[in-house]
This record gives sequence, C-alpha cells and structure tokens, in this order.
Amino acid sequence: MATAIPKISLSSSRDIPFNRLVLSQSNMRRVKSGLSIEELARDIERRGLLQSLNVRPVLDDTGVETGTYEVPAGGRRFRALELLVKQKKLAKTAPVPCVVREAGSAILAEDDSLAENVQRVALHPLDQFRAFRDMLEKGMSEEEIAAAFFVAPAVVRQRLRLMTVSDKLLDIYEQDGMKLEQLMAFSISDDHARQEQVWDIVSQSHNREPYVIRRMLTEKTVRASDARARFVGLDAYLAAGGHVMRDLFETDDGGWLQDPGILDRLVMEKLHTAAENIRTEGWKWVETALSFPWGHTRQFAEIDGTEVPLTDEETTRLEALHTEQEAIEAEYAQADEYPEEVDARLGEIEQAILALEERPLAFDPADMARAGAFVSLDSDGTLQVERGFVLPEDMPAEPEETGNADGSDEYDHPAYYGRDERIADYGSDEGGEGDTTAPDVDPEEEDGIKPLSDRLLTELTAWRTLALRDAFASNPHIALTEFLHTLVRDVYWQTPGADCLEAYVREIPLPVHSSDMPGSLPAHALRQRNDGWKHDLPDDEDALWRWIDGLDDASRMALLAHCLSFGVNALYERMPAYGAVSQRSVTERLKRADRLASALSLDLVEAGWQPTVENYLGRVTRARILQAVREARGDEAADRIAHLKKPDMAREAEQLLDGSGWLPEALRTVRLADQALVETVTAGEDVEAIAAE
Repeated sequence: MATAIPKISLSSSRDIPFNRLVLSQSNMRRVKSGLSIEELARDIERRGLLQSLNVRPVLDDTGVETGTYEVPAGGRRFRALELLVKQKKLAKTAPVPCVVREAGSAILAEDDSLAENVQRVALHPLDQFRAFRDMLEKGMSEEEIAAAFFVAPAVVRQRLRLMTVSDKLLDIYEQDGMKLEQLMAFSISDDHARQEQVWDIVSQSHNREPYVIRRMLTEKTVRASDARARFVGLDAYLAAGGHVMRDLFETDDGGWLQDPGILDRLVMEKLHTAAENIRTEGWKWVETALSFPWGHTRQFAEIDGTEVPLTDEETTRLEALHTEQEAIEAEYAQADEYPEEVDARLGEIEQAILALEERPLAFDPADMARAGAFVSLDSDGTLQVERGFVLPEDMPAEPEETGNADGSDEYDHPAYYGRDERIADYGSDEGGEGDTTAPDVDPEEEDGIKPLSDRLLTELTAWRTLALRDAFASNPHIALTEFLHTLVRDVYWQTPGADCLEAYVREIPLPVHSSDMPGSLPAHALRQRNDGWKHDLPDDEDALWRWIDGLDDASRMALLAHCLSFGVNALYERMPAYGAVSQRSVTERLKRADRLASALSLDLVEAGWQPTVENYLGRVTRARILQAVREARGDEAADRIAHLKKPDMAREAEQLLDGSGWLPEALRTVRLADQALVETVTAGEDVEAIAAE
C-alpha cells in the first residue's frame, strides 16, 4: 500500500495596520546596498507594494501575543513605508499585506531573513532588455523607463541597444553560449549577417574577447577621431548619408564612420573648395592633396611675405588678455594649483593670445603671380596651407656661377644611409644592389625568416631618421655633445667619413619613405619648430650675425640643436660593391647613429610609428608577420592567424599589434649602457663579411 506524501501548510497572510509593525533585530540586512530607501519609497508611492512583508507575532514574558508583529524579512520595504508615513503620504493605520509565521515556529527568524535575500535570483539581463523593449513599444519613453527604475537613461539605452543584435545570437546568449560582455560587443553593429559571421569565426577560436569582436566588426570603418572625420565634421558626414557606429558600453571617442567613401569624397570636396578660395588670393597655382610627401617643397624657391600688423581693435584685445592673464597668475601665485575653472580660463586666454600673435603673411602681388600654394590636411584635422613656393622655371634668371670664390667646385657631399650593424638580419640584395626606388617584389614564401627588402628597410629607417632628428633638436645638450664629438674626431683623429652628423650641416633628403611619415608626430614637430625659427630670423646676413650674438644661451643652444638636426642621418641603403662609399663606412656611421638614438632614448612608439599593412606587414613574409605577433601578443595569438593567407594574416596582425608597442628590430633603440656593451663585444668584426654571408 502506497504511503501518502505529507502535505505542507503555508503561512497565512493578512493585512496588518502599519502602526502594529516593528523592525526585527533578527533582520540580516545591515549593510546598505543597491536601491536607496528614498528611491524604494518613491517606487512604492508610484506602483504600490509588490511584495508582502514576512512577520512574526511579538510575545510578552508569559508567551502571550501582544498584537504587535516584528518584521525579520522585508526590512527595506518596512523602512520605505515608514518614510512614507513620516512624509504623511501613508496613514499610520494603513493595512500592509503580510505573511504571518506562527508563534513558536521551528524556523528561526534569522533563517527567514537570510533565505529571502540569498535565494532571490536577479533578473537575467536579456529579460530586462525585453521588458524595456516591451515598455518602449507600449509608449513609454527611455527617460520614463529610466525614472521608473531609478537608473540613468544611458543604462536604458544600453539595454535597448541589444535590440540591434541578431535573434540567433540572443538565443545563444540565453542558452549561456556566450557572455554578456560578448553580446554587448556585437551591439556595436546592426548588420545581423556580419554579426553572425563574426560569431561563427570567433566561436571556433580560443580568443573570444569582446575587443576581438569589436575589432572585426569595425575593421572597414574610420574612427571619428580620425583627422579626416575631424576636418569634415560628423554633421556634414551624416547629412551626406553616412552612418556612424556607436558603442554604448565602452568609450568609443565618437564611434566609427561606416562609409569611408563618403568621408573621403567630403574631405576632397572641402579641400578643393578651400583651394579655390586660396586661388582667388592671386596665386599662379594651387595644388591639393590629402597629404604631400615629406620634403615636397625642396625643389621650390620661396618668396618672402610680411606679417599683417595688428589692428587697433586686436591690439586692445591682446593687451586686455595679457592683463587678465597676469592678474590671475598674481592672484594664485601662492596656490599649489589653479582651481579647475581658473585653469580652464587660463587655457582659453593662452589660445586667444596665440591666435592674435601668430600673424598671417601678406605677399607682393607680383611675387604671387609666379608662386603657388599647397593645400592639404594636417595631422590634427585642420586645413594646412603652405604659401609662397616658386617652381625653378618661374624664378627670375640669374647669372650662372662656375664655382666657389676660391675657384674650386662646390663640395657635393655623398648621400648617407641608415642602420646596418646587423645587416645580415635587416637587408638583402633583392631587386638589385643599391636599388631603393623600385617597388617591393612580393617575396616567395619560405620557411624561416627572410631578410627585409632594401626598399622597406630604407622606408623604416627614414621614419627612424625623422624621429631621431626631432629628438636631437629637442635636446641641445646631446646635440652639442655630438657636434663636439664630430669636430674632435676630425681635428685630432682625421677619421675619414663615417659620420652620422655632417658638421657643415646640409639637409639629408628622405625621398623614399612610407605614406604615413609626412603626417607623423615628429614631422609635425619639426615643421612647427622650423616655422618658428624661420619667423624669427632677420632678413640679411649681417643682421643675422647680430641677432644670433644677442640671443641668450638657452636660445643659442636650441637654435644650434635645431640646425644640426638637419644633418642627422640614420638611413639604410646597400652600397654598390665598388662605389665611392663602402658598406663598412655605412655600417660605422650607423653604429654612431644608434649610439645617438640611445643617448636620446629615442622611442618610435612614442613618436607614433605602429605597424600597418602598408608600412610593414604587407611587405614581409608570413613568417615575419607571425614572429611579430608572437613577440607582441604571445604564441596563442600567433597560432590563431597562422592558417590565414598572407593578405588576411597581415590585416589581422595589424589589429592584433595595435597598441602593443611592438617595433621591427630596425626601429628599436637599446639603452646607452647596452649599446656600449654591444660595441665592445662586436669590435673588430668584419661587417662586410657578415653581410656577404
């Protein structure tokens, strides 16, 4: 005969006047957490009490019920009701729904209090999203939903952003097939097909991190912080039909522009419009490009312009700004730091003063009729206009000079080339000896690490030379040390050639370089520094001598460093076997360039170089790509892309190496102490023999 299963009895429930309830000392919630009492009270005021209180009769000393009930579970609701009573929004005798545990129950009050909190399961984020979506579809606004649940509207927008995720991926998330952070990463795009394609890829990979998903979904977009986007402006881009991809869950610096074609068209249209306006100034020609190569003005002569003087109104404005600046600095002279609003105002004043003091140049109309201007996009997203350049054929004819004053021909110094102390690792004879102008030939894929092509190594070291010049010009102490070192060697040792710095200083051209170099940080710094000195220089030679003589020591040192920087050379180029300059001389010169880089603590990462498909990864073998990823991100990251074809591998590697700080060996700088050790260990080695191996 089957045994009957005993039936349980639930505690009874009834309404109890609020003034007969007291908070139990057995309530386990002692630490404030989550929604405040004030917010809970407002919620109860709006929608009423959703959950009953759990209460027990209070007994007197003889064990008789007193008619009062203690609340061991539901203490926050009790305090919220208590606050409403104090605010006279709830009557003291208002009935409160309660579940009444019988007196003398074997279940402790502490047990009930703990169970109510511990056994409660938080709402699944997907359920919260669906609830917000249903409320939105039934007429509530995002702000109303946020107010109802005491959260910021941004939280509601984040949850509603999940509406852009494919239903297939939502189902996978619901079945615990992916994490919430991964789901949020997919919400950056509303292309369901692409979302599902990316998930199919990452779900078979070891790395399913959200940043990988975001990177794959944005690989064909342009960051809103890109110079082109800042130049055009998001409003103009959107008005032209462009779309912006935003990430509501992470800082995205304005998002990603999904239509690069529209952006580039708008950039060029705006540049051409600016060029036409500049042409009306009277120039013979105006050239326009997104960017021009480094040194593109070398073949041109320049016409002189005169600064446009300040108007009376501008002079008054400038004096007022200086007066305000001095007053603020005097007022806070003893303070450790400026208050935030004062610091902001000083910044505004400095910008306004700079705008007034940097005067535009006026040119003679006759000179403008034979000169032109270059219009391009600066690295900070502003319009860059370079005026006053004259083609050689447009220059007035001058008498030909057959030689120097002493009758000798002018010294034509040889070109200098870059880093090569590890020539067996860096360079190769691919493309013919000394050929640095022919484009790269895609090398045959082989096992192992092939040497870099001569042209690629020249481009890399051109970048390094430019950054080295900027660092050199910023450090007068090192500049003077290198200058004296060169002079002492020439005077006392008579060492022929092999210098990384020519004492007479003629600018070493950098005709072979990657496309990203002209817009780089060191290029921008060098242009600004050069323009500043050019602005201050007097017009004739005698005045120049007196001007230099009157400079203070700090200015003289800074000018010395700047001028010497034009002679810095760290370029690589393979020398012909029987050329005027031997490979040994080039190698010796590069060792000294490396020492200079070490002394300056040159860091190409800080200078802004990072590996891209165009400047490195698309130009080397698969083995080198994998080596770079392995060094920067580890074996696991390299293994994830090892199966890809070279173009796809290069694109994936560019994303993996972004922000890693990885540099090719040709761009790395060793510490000064390590450099000395290397020179000691390698002293006497036959570098030409190494190169021939």
